[in-house]
Amino acid sequence: MSPTDTLPQNMHGMTSEEIVDLTRRLNYGTWRFQKSWNPVHIADAEDCYIIDGAGKRYLDFSSQLMCVNLGHKNPVVVESIAQQARELPYAMPGYATATRAELSKLLLEVLPEGINKFFFTTSGTEANEAAFKIARMYTGKSKIIARYRSYHGSTSGSIAATGDPRRWAMEPGGKGPGVVFGPEVNCYRCPMKHTYPQCGVACADYIEHMIRNESDVAAVLLEPIVGTNGVLVPPDEYFPKLRKICDENGVLMIADEVMTGWGRTGKWFAVEHWGVTPDILVTAKGITSAYVPLGLCATSEKIGDFFLDHYFAHGHTYEAHPMTLAPAVATIHEMQRLNLVDRAAELAPYVESKLRALKEKHRSVGEVRGKGLFWAVDLVKNRETKEPFNTYTDKVSGVPLLVDQIAGKMFADGVAIQAWVSHFVIAPPLIVTKEELDRGIDTLDKHLSLADEKCV
Repeated sequence: MSPTDTLPQNMHGMTSEEIVDLTRRLNYGTWRFQKSWNPVHIADAEDCYIIDGAGKRYLDFSSQLMCVNLGHKNPVVVESIAQQARELPYAMPGYATATRAELSKLLLEVLPEGINKFFFTTSGTEANEAAFKIARMYTGKSKIIARYRSYHGSTSGSIAATGDPRRWAMEPGGKGPGVVFGPEVNCYRCPMKHTYPQCGVACADYIEHMIRNESDVAAVLLEPIVGTNGVLVPPDEYFPKLRKICDENGVLMIADEVMTGWGRTGKWFAVEHWGVTPDILVTAKGITSAYVPLGLCATSEKIGDFFLDHYFAHGHTYEAHPMTLAPAVATIHEMQRLNLVDRAAELAPYVESKLRALKEKHRSVGEVRGKGLFWAVDLVKNRETKEPFNTYTDKVSGVPLLVDQIAGKMFADGVAIQAWVSHFVIAPPLIVTKEELDRGIDTLDKHLSLADEKCV
């Protein structure tokens, strides 16, 4: 197949160069210094590939922003969007619609048992905002305990609950009242300088200490497996222990499954790995495979019952928007038809073995970790000290990052991968083949010599 065979048809009357120029000059590039932004024109996408304005295909090895779980242009989901537009493109949130009822019923099949009351949003950020308000209204308490090495969104409340440096630029005004930070679960670089399993999962004990000494704690907020900040997988004891701590202290557990939901880890939702049900589950991204923006804040029945006789003080114009709900129904049905949740679990040992071999070969690889089709490759200058090549401060101050240089080399070779500070996130669409996994990991293997050369 020649490049011209895959050249996307430009229906907008602009050259690829004009599209890039207009985008760069008239739009803000997110989380970056604007002067260095030179976006690639993506003109098309299909299955596990994105296609640029010149017709070059790139293996999408991180599902864009870890969200296109079903792969690009699934025809059933695409048709569901068109069909909903023909049937009913909008209804205000106060009305019932067939699509809303259908999705709500379907969610009962895939969400953890006992999570059965739903508020729909248009992003994970908004879903977290809803979760905070619901937790505070339900408990009558004000504080949210979040964790460092976390990301929960970019709006005022959700960025205030974010532990990573994307919060820093908004401080002090952006650090919302009522949010306190506890230690993340990071057995590779324990923030408490402990060693698992001798630690007895002290990071959970410390959150209990915070609850008892902070007072007025409404909820503990956590990503079951930390996403962008390193794909940090907790030890098996962590979630059951934290669930018990929350119950004993009258504190809600909020699971942010925006990135870890929808089959990504080999379960419909990551909390299922540990047999724990949160009080509130927040999700987005893979719920529609990101074809349209949809988020979900789902609560337990006891929280839902509370608002039968208490005012539910939340809402927005696009809540339960029919155009966002129809593709969610189609996405879930397609995931069931293709058995993608089990497929992610079945491919996990294959990915792990390939990444373990990568670690053996490259002294710059400090650790590989993950579940399902959700993995991180953590780079270090020195395996003994575990010193990373770059830091959060480097990220927000504009220092060139080594992982970005390697990602750039991979992109030139036709593989798109997400890099963050000093690690890579490997999270391809759940339809990925072993051959495509080989190609992506082999391309990373090829360019890790850039990091090996800088090891000490």
